[in-house]
Amino acid sequence: MKECSKSVMRRLNEPNFITRYFRGDSVDIGGAPDPLSMYVELFPLISSVRVWDVKDGDAQDMTGLADETFDFVHSSHCLEHIVDPEIGLRNWFRILKPGGHLVVTVPDEDLYEQGVFPSTYNADHKWTFTIFKMKSWSSVSRNLVELVATLGEQADVMKIELLHWSHRYGLPRFDQTLTPVGEAGIEFVIRKRPSDEVEHGGRKPLPGKMPNNAFALLTGIQPPTAD
Repeated sequence: MKECSKSVMRRLNEPNFITRYFRGDSVDIGGAPDPLSMYVELFPLISSVRVWDVKDGDAQDMTGLADETFDFVHSSHCLEHIVDPEIGLRNWFRILKPGGHLVVTVPDEDLYEQGVFPSTYNADHKWTFTIFKMKSWSSVSRNLVELVATLGEQADVMKIELLHWSHRYGLPRFDQTLTPVGEAGIEFVIRKRPSDEVEHGGRKPLPGKMPNNAFALLTGIQPPTAD
């Protein structure tokens, strides 16, 4: 039900998508028929979006795309369809440039599958996802915290968020993504650390010293003087 389109208004209200995550050249994995490219004018720092779908090749391997090609990689509800999500996620990270962002949305197993697998609502789902559980009802459940950890020391986790703002927990079981606003998913954003950050073990502070009049330099407003 147009999951990428549903995300647009929410993302427009999160400044990081406009100023940090969606900038430069990108690939939208599994984007058809609801690609991010339909909304580029709303995110002015996007330079281009290449839609990658079935006709382009297997989304798990991304064969033919060189390492560190894109400034950001986007995928909405594709990871649950591939044979090995760990290999797929590694290849999506492989084609991302250092400093860029991997933005992925998957269904949450409790909000979407709701205790039944194979999935009642999408027979092609091969996996279910949760942010983290010690125990799951699903025999094919994948913890995203553990899955993201397989990306190694370059993975800089920006966010892992349950998209349940529109979910109605008090209703009997049905596919709430059939409604115009229901997302029933998890969104995670992973930044790819450049090599100097990997070596340092995190972001280095910028060199130099902030001058005493930093407030005036940053804001253009002179701070009040003491009487």
